[in-house]
Amino acid sequence: MNAGYNRSGTQRCVCRDCKYKYTLNGKTRELPEELKQQAIKAYYSGVSARGVGKLFGMGKENVTRWIKKTEQPVDKQEN
Repeated sequence: MNAGYNRSGTQRCVCRDCKYKYTLNGKTRELPEELKQQAIKAYYSGVSARGVGKLFGMGKENVTRWIKKTEQPVDKQEN
């Protein structure tokens, strides 16, 4: 049974038995890898995560998540 459309324009459905609403073929919101690399470069060039988010039209959470994934662990030197 149809239940209208979600914000991205994808058809929503409802289970007739339990009334659960779901999307058959949802759209992904993954951003292109090139955009991610540009955002990471901007961050490492001195722009804050919030600033990078504003530049590229995304949330700062995306930028910080990408930074955490790309960071390589640094070995601490013992004194």
